[in-house]
Amino acid sequence: MQIEQMVMKEYGQDYKVDGKNLDKTVTDVVQLLQESGRTIATAESLTGGLLSERITSVPGASQVFETGVCTYSDRMKHDLLLVPTAVLETHGAVSRETAYAMAAGLYRLSGADICLAVTGFAGPGGGTAEDPVGTVYAGISYRGAVATTRLKLWEFSGLDRAGIRLMTAACVFQITKQLLLTSF
Repeated sequence: MQIEQMVMKEYGQDYKVDGKNLDKTVTDVVQLLQESGRTIATAESLTGGLLSERITSVPGASQVFETGVCTYSDRMKHDLLLVPTAVLETHGAVSRETAYAMAAGLYRLSGADICLAVTGFAGPGGGTAEDPVGTVYAGISYRGAVATTRLKLWEFSGLDRAGIRLMTAACVFQITKQLLLTSF
C-alpha cells in the first residue's frame, strides 16, 4: 500500500477517532517504531509541541524520537522547515500545501522515517467559511514520500481549543499507527 492511499482520506465525524485512547495509541506507535528500528519527528503549529510531548512521555522514546519543531509563525515555517514563501503567500499557513511542505522540510531536516506535520485553526478565532475553526491539515512523510490529509474536526460537537488540539493528536497518531502496521 502506498502512503497516499492511507493518508489522503479526509478524517471527520464519519471516521472513528477515539481521543480517549490517545495514550495507548502513542505507546503503540513508540513500540512499533522501536520494534522496526524506525524513527519519528514532528513539526507542529496549532498543537504547539503536544505531539512531541506525547511521544516523549512514553518510556524508551529516546530510541525513536529525532526532533520536534514548533513553528507558529510563517517566518519559522520558512526558515526552519523551508516552506516556500510562495506557498505561504498563495495558500496560507493553514493549507494542504503548507502541511505538505512542512512534512517534506522536516524530513530534510531530521531524516526521520516518519515525519508528522500539523497546521490548522484551533480557535476560538481564525478560520474561514471554507476552512472553519477545527480545520487541520496534516502532512505525513514516510521515508521521504509525503501525503496530506484534512481533518474536519469541526464535525465533532463540543470541541474547544484544547479539544481540537487533542483530537488532532489522536487522528495523527492513529494514522501513524496504521502506517506502521501496514507493509509498504
